[in-house]
Amino acid sequence: MERYFIVNGEVYTDGTFEKKIIEICDGKIKLHEPSAEVPADVETVDAAGKKVVPGFIDVHTHGAVGVDVNAATAEDLEKISRFMAGNGTTAWLCSVLTDTKEQTEWCIDQFKEHKRMEHQGANLLGIHLEGPFLSSEYKGAMPEYLLQKPNMPLLREYQERAEGNIRYITISPEVEGITDDIPAMKELGITVSIGHSGADYDTSWKAIRNGAACCTHTFNAMKLMHQHFPAIMGAALESDIYCEAICDGRHLHPGVVRLLLKVKGNNRVVAITDSIMAAGLPDGKYKLGVNDVVVEDGDAKLAENGVRAGSTLTQNVALKNLLSFTGKPLEEIIPLLTENPARLVGVYDRKGSIADGKDADLVILDEENEISLVFAEGRKIHR
Repeated sequence: MERYFIVNGEVYTDGTFEKKIIEICDGKIKLHEPSAEVPADVETVDAAGKKVVPGFIDVHTHGAVGVDVNAATAEDLEKISRFMAGNGTTAWLCSVLTDTKEQTEWCIDQFKEHKRMEHQGANLLGIHLEGPFLSSEYKGAMPEYLLQKPNMPLLREYQERAEGNIRYITISPEVEGITDDIPAMKELGITVSIGHSGADYDTSWKAIRNGAACCTHTFNAMKLMHQHFPAIMGAALESDIYCEAICDGRHLHPGVVRLLLKVKGNNRVVAITDSIMAAGLPDGKYKLGVNDVVVEDGDAKLAENGVRAGSTLTQNVALKNLLSFTGKPLEEIIPLLTENPARLVGVYDRKGSIADGKDADLVILDEENEISLVFAEGRKIHR
């Protein structure tokens, strides 16, 4: 296993930057005071003038570099992982768009095959099922004929096939009976998010009280708040659940991003990409699950009706956008890409912060907050 010492950098710990030496050994972190002696026979990374932050975590993405998660082989998933790592994302969930049972099972099998491979990129933490228990009214890019009523036996079957690796699911609270199934979903080890929804306020709150922990791509593909009918949007903002946010400047106006952070606080917003296979590639024609997508000027939309369909965003760009949109200092924005998603999907014990014993998922940023170097589970990523 590779061993490194990162010296002279400003290290992000406990919400602030301070001088620390980071030792990377056996894929884990050990922190030392800046005065500690560094062995002469170990490779040293000089981070003078730079900042060291936790690796980014993307809990909602459908692909990149020509690979659509719904059609991705194990090797394709590794291709996405390598691309993501180069952009600072050191851990991610592959988001499976609503699809047939057979294709969903195939996606699960490819995930398992990928877990058995030797990895050179970001750590694929698990699977996010975006559907199939979603509202047809706010389906977005979801194929309506594949949407389903609540079906816990099917979800259990999926989770057994995935060997417990389905970590996250998006549901619509108004789908009849689905809120009653949330505790059972949690028992399966799945974090529940609400979205693609026109649910009313009370139904949305029932989902939250039953254990829903997040709101999927907040403000997008959902009924917005009215002063007389707060709906799902009002419940998401009022409650303490996490809120996903696509900060590409298209899905959310910068003022809306500022408003979301003002209402929810820096500890309850999760910066996602919701990227599709076009991320990292030029404009053109692409796929999102069974859908045809056209990307023009980096903006992805369904070919049939012009509905926005995911993004071409990467998390390093999301970071710079958030800094630009909000004017907040780096230390206040970092949790949106690190600690918050780690806590949301239950991996904060090993990821999402720089602390002794945690996975060596690290991003070194230069003075312009551009990525200088990335480590994923102690592996130096060659961009």
